[in-house]
Amino acid sequence: HPLFFSFLFFSFLHPKIKSQLLGQFDEKAFLSSKQLKAGEDPYREHAFNLQESDRLGSERAIRDTRHYRCAAMTFDPDLPPTSIIITFHNEARSTLLRTIKSVLMRSPPHLIQEIILVDDFSSNRLIRSRVRGASAASASILTLLDSHCEVNTDWLQPMIQRVKEDHTRAVSPIIDVISLDNFAYLAASADLRGGFDWSLHFKWEQIPIEQKMARNDPTQPIRTPVIAGGIFVMDKGWFNHLGQYDTHMDIWGGENFELSFRVWMCGGSLEILPCSRVGHVFRKRHPYDFPEGNALTYIKNTRRAAEVWMDEYKQYYYTARPSAQGKAFGSIADRLALRRKLNCNSFLTIPEQEAVYSLLKQGGLCLESHGTDSLGLAECKTTPNIPASQVTSVTSETKLQQ
Repeated sequence: HPLFFSFLFFSFLHPKIKSQLLGQFDEKAFLSSKQLKAGEDPYREHAFNLQESDRLGSERAIRDTRHYRCAAMTFDPDLPPTSIIITFHNEARSTLLRTIKSVLMRSPPHLIQEIILVDDFSSNRLIRSRVRGASAASASILTLLDSHCEVNTDWLQPMIQRVKEDHTRAVSPIIDVISLDNFAYLAASADLRGGFDWSLHFKWEQIPIEQKMARNDPTQPIRTPVIAGGIFVMDKGWFNHLGQYDTHMDIWGGENFELSFRVWMCGGSLEILPCSRVGHVFRKRHPYDFPEGNALTYIKNTRRAAEVWMDEYKQYYYTARPSAQGKAFGSIADRLALRRKLNCNSFLTIPEQEAVYSLLKQGGLCLESHGTDSLGLAECKTTPNIPASQVTSVTSETKLQQ
């Protein structure tokens, strides 16, 4: 079973007492027990520069990356407190501690009911451990946070405000980048939303021009088809009503699509809030061990999402990911029953989804994407092995997308 650490922070606790309690914590001893040995590769264990992370300390200052108008925003005086749930797996002590300290330094104390740390001990992994943490939470609003983050100025109030106004919203901050090499804090664009291709890989995409033109205030929320999944705020009752996570998914990957589809299709909405900023260390590889391999685990999880929620559009998933055909994905009877019970809408409820896919051909050559930005012509591949790089879809806004 996961090990729970729950820290309760009460608004009536005198600041001097809080300072004394934190002052009793021996940070140097906590960090020194897991320090690098001489000559050890600082990237080996955590896929980021552990030496630089340890050097920084837990209370560094970071730049406020919000639009200047965000500072003038006001919030209801009676915002409800939240339970902050941080699930971690063999996390570096310095990044975990910096995550916690940033929450304490940059959050109004009365809005933190508790911080729940779930050490998954490699048994339940991210998806099921998050469900355990959410079940243990005592607040009416859940805040899920990755364990290698730094929250920015006034990050929490905008998200709680939006959920308080409509409990069916799930909201996410703009996710700034913390360099995995030197831990520089870098501002992300405020003109992006979450998207995905037909193989169910998450990607950041530009806000459609129509939506951008309609936003006359840079502090306004951004509607997003999907969220990245690592950092979001959601009403606990709504989270439970929608069926939490699909706990038959393994380890990591695909759970953000399944949750995002469910929110949109079953009566809710997803937003990214420009006035909430959280920095995140994006690693080049995952810390988890995948017993069946990373690819097979991801296929199992995304097949479950496609089979339950994508209706007839799941054919595009299999076209973009032909290797998924025939792979085991377990029973989905309980998730199909959940969808019927919630009387959810069709997959087309999700905003701005692609409706048609095809190959763009000229003779024997097809349009093919090369990486993220370039296109070229290549010999057309035939069914059933059409690569995702040659599959082009037409969005509801009549734009081509791969």
